Amino acid sequence: MEQKLKSEITKQLILDTAFKLFYRDGFNLISINQIMKETALTKGAFYHHFKNKQEIGEAVITQIVQQRIVNNMINPLSEEGDFIENLKSIFTLRIKNFTTYEKEKGCPTNNLINEISGSEEVYRNALKTIIDEWRLVLAKTLDVEKDKGTIKQDVNTHAVAVFLISSFEGVRGLRKLYRDDIIFDNYLFAVNHYIEQLK
Repeated sequence: MEQKLKSEITKQLILDTAFKLFYRDGFNLISINQIMKETALTKGAFYHHFKNKQEIGEAVITQIVQQRIVNNMINPLSEEGDFIENLKSIFTLRIKNFTTYEKEKGCPTNNLINEISGSEEVYRNALKTIIDEWRLVLAKTLDVEKDKGTIKQDVNTHAVAVFLISSFEGVRGLRKLYRDDIIFDNYLFAVNHYIEQLK
């Protein structure tokens, strides 16, 4: 049991380190040797868990990036209280709380979509799965709220879901490009106004 736990800890160390390096420098610039160096693992320990960079990349997407979306953008949809205010909070609070580093580096999901989703089908499918889950849960939640009368009956919930996700992901890319918080300020004003119009 102790060996199994140690193995899981080692695997998680590799994934956490790979995610950190991919986020800092970009997926394509990071090599397995750099990940090994950062983790201080032997080649044998490293390759026991992952046979190549593609396996690491897929695992980072399906285990770390996906969990970040679930924790920060999907799970909060089921919180109690005023749905409209909750929706505003989900799509604005994280923006308001980003560190300078997070502002400069942009969104890990969006970075990976732009950098590698066109190069390998396995990455494209893994990233698409994340966005599909987020989009479908958001649309389903909006449908439930429409049935409750919280939002207008003529709202196209799938279109709203696509718009909110696209604007959230896109504004992080624009902030990364311009390095100016006015981009976030404009987004926050617009998205709050848009969500308010759903009522």
